[in-house]
Amino acid sequence: MHILAVGLNYRTAPVEIREKFAIPADRMTEALAELKGTKSIMECIIVGTCNRTELYVVVDRMQMCGNILLSFIEKWFGVSREQFSSHLYILEDNQAIQHLFRVASGLDSMIIGETQILGQVRDAFLLAQTEGATGTLFNNLFKQAVTMAKRAHSETSIGENPVSVSYAAVELGKRIFGDFHGKTVLILGAGKMGELTAKHLHSNGAAKVLVVNRTKEKAAELAAKFSGSAYGMDRLPEALVEADIVISSTGSADTVLTKRMVQAVLPKRKSRPLFMIDIAVPRDLDPAISELSNVFLYDIDDLDIIVQSNLQERRQEAVKIEAMITEEMDAYNQWFKTLGVSPVIQSLQLKSSHIHEEVMESLLKKLPELDEREIKVIRKLTKSMMNQMLRDPILRVKEMAGQRNGEEALEMFTKLFALEELVEEAKPEAKKTEAVKWEPESVKPGQALLSLQPKEVLAGP
Repeated sequence: MHILAVGLNYRTAPVEIREKFAIPADRMTEALAELKGTKSIMECIIVGTCNRTELYVVVDRMQMCGNILLSFIEKWFGVSREQFSSHLYILEDNQAIQHLFRVASGLDSMIIGETQILGQVRDAFLLAQTEGATGTLFNNLFKQAVTMAKRAHSETSIGENPVSVSYAAVELGKRIFGDFHGKTVLILGAGKMGELTAKHLHSNGAAKVLVVNRTKEKAAELAAKFSGSAYGMDRLPEALVEADIVISSTGSADTVLTKRMVQAVLPKRKSRPLFMIDIAVPRDLDPAISELSNVFLYDIDDLDIIVQSNLQERRQEAVKIEAMITEEMDAYNQWFKTLGVSPVIQSLQLKSSHIHEEVMESLLKKLPELDEREIKVIRKLTKSMMNQMLRDPILRVKEMAGQRNGEEALEMFTKLFALEELVEEAKPEAKKTEAVKWEPESVKPGQALLSLQPKEVLAGP
């Protein structure tokens, strides 16, 4: 079996490409089922964020699987491969494993060391597990990746510097206005990202916060945090007239604000500049809005430049995490190499048990005069003899399984003890034992993922 990671992210594809591959939360279960039902796919997990869409799969054979996955992407998203193939990356085995560890720990994010992606990887894993899309390999690998990422953030200071998309939005706004004193902020959408940005702007002097959302109750809830005002979508034009800064993050699949809508309110603004940041993927704001006079429109890709000056210390901490990833990869590969040893050991123990019982039956027939105590002593001594004989072979086969030619060594060991049939029968049971469902609550104290409570959910995964 092999592990593949196939996807595109902010490095390989601009936002106008990435938004074509965003999977709505209410369709993720459907996408998982479709992917799991694809030929040669044994296990699968889909990680989708504003900055990446990635398919992690276990395949039974490497040949043709790349083409099979391209066909799935083409069919599911309704986009011809000519439009996305140049933006796609396909990582195999160790490369895919390393990539997952880097993604989970925030090293592959636009904002290096951010923590939001950790929760997103965890949620993607738990959903796939609940839907029966994972098995032995991914249940172990993703649990290890999530636990390692949590440890990386707790044992290093990579997440201490206040670097986030919301922070970058404030820095960008300062270039336009100088400061935010007396300015009015309009939050379009009542999500977490909009709230964080509003928090930064408010703490930097913004005087008034307006919240526009399809559900007015949610708008009112967010507005109350800043003593602001809440509006329904029908009053968006009115709010645009009043606003100096617009932050949009609705999660809508369609454009929320068009060039024509903005153009209609400009005469009422009396030439006041309008600063707009679209941090949604797919984008909420029509890119053509930037053509309007005195309107400054930025999307999430524009914010990358702003944060670079604040990342040097995080990059230094990232070196420590890279070393941790190397250790985790070695541990995973060692586990993978020994994956086949359990059914071999079980088969050897089962065969020895059968032989022991046959010998005891034969002995009792030849010596019927033995009493109960004598039978018990003989049974115990002969069992101990067999266990001692098996102890060294079992230790050796475990060692051999972890070496470079582990598979060949296991095969030879199986043949030497004539265990072929028993091993085949034992494999399904071994898989059932190892593919135990993982719940975050089951992680040991100090490693529990649910204890991860970042001071601020950073953006840009």
